[in-house]
Amino acid sequence: METTPEQLAARVADGPLQAAYLIAGSETLRVLEAADAVRAAARAQGIGEREVFEFDGRSGEEDWDRLEASFAAPGLFSSRRLLELKLPSGKPGKRGTAVLVGYAAAPPPDVVLLVTCNEWSKRHEGKWSDALAGAGVKAVAWEVKPHELGGWVSARLRARGLKASGEAVQQLVDRISGNLLAAAQEIDKLALLAGEGELDADRMQELVADAARFDVFRLAEAALNGEAPLVSRILGGLRAEGEAIPALVPILARELQACAALARAGRANLAAEFKARGIWRAREAAYRRALERHAAGHWDAFVSRLGEVDRMAKGRMAGDPWVALERLLLAVAERSAGRLLARANA
Repeated sequence: METTPEQLAARVADGPLQAAYLIAGSETLRVLEAADAVRAAARAQGIGEREVFEFDGRSGEEDWDRLEASFAAPGLFSSRRLLELKLPSGKPGKRGTAVLVGYAAAPPPDVVLLVTCNEWSKRHEGKWSDALAGAGVKAVAWEVKPHELGGWVSARLRARGLKASGEAVQQLVDRISGNLLAAAQEIDKLALLAGEGELDADRMQELVADAARFDVFRLAEAALNGEAPLVSRILGGLRAEGEAIPALVPILARELQACAALARAGRANLAAEFKARGIWRAREAAYRRALERHAAGHWDAFVSRLGEVDRMAKGRMAGDPWVALERLLLAVAERSAGRLLARANA
C-alpha cells in the first residue's frame, strides 16, 4: 500500500503493525514524524527490542549480510522486534535490493522493518521499494509545493487545536518561506500562546512576534537569511528576558562554523558538504543565501569575533557583549560585512 506520511501516522496506531514500512522523501519533518509514529505504535504494542542500521553507497556486502542475519536471529529481550534501516541515499544497491526483496517475500513473524530515506524521486523506485510496499506500507514525503503550503499549515494548526483565518494562515506561510520545520516550531509555540477563538491576521502577527523574541534558533536563521531587523528584534527580546549570552554562543557557533566549512568546500562541493554535516534540505537555502553574501574569509572572522563576544560575556575581555553580538550578527545578515566587521573591532 502507498500513502502519505500524515495518513500513515494517523492509521498506524489503529491496528496491528505491518511487516514493513518504507518512509522516504526530502521533507525531513514529515519523514521523521511518520517514523516516530511507527516507533510509538511499536512501543504501544509491546515491541521492546529495537535495532538500528545505517547504510550508504559505500556500504559493502558484509553490512547487508549483517542485516539479513538479524532478520533470522531470535530476539533477546522481546518476542517481537523493530529493525530500522536508515538509507539516506535511497539506493540499496544490488546486494541491498536482494536482501530487502528477500525479506518482503517471507517476513519473519517477529520482525517489523522500518526503512527511512532522505532522498527520493521516481528514479529511486524499483523492485525493492515495490516489494516493501507489497509487504506493508510505503509513504513518500514529496516536497510541499508553494500552492500547497496554506493547506498544510491549516491542517497543522487544526491538529494543534487552533483555528485561523485565511489571512492569518497566509501570514504564517509567508514567514516560514517553505521551511516545514520552522512552521512546525512556530505552530507549537502558537499552541502555547494563543487563547480560544479564531486567530485573525492581527493576532497572528502579535503572537508570532512574541514567539520570535524567545527563539534562539530563529536568531541564527534570521542572520543567515539576511533579516537584519529581525536579528535586532529577537536579540532585544532575549536580552529583556534575561537570557545569558554564553547560552546563545554554542548554537550560533555551530551555524557560523558550518558556514565557514561550507565556504571552504566551494560551490561545486556544497551538496556533498551539506550531506556530510547533516544539514537538512529545508535549511540549505538559508546557508546558500548567507554564503552568497560573503567571501570565504569573512566566515572565519565571524567565528573569531563570536569567541571574543563569549569572552566579553564571561568578563575575560573588555566590551559590551550584547552590543558586540548584535554588530556581529548584523554583519552576517548584511552584505557590507567588511565595514561592519571593522566597526565591530573598533
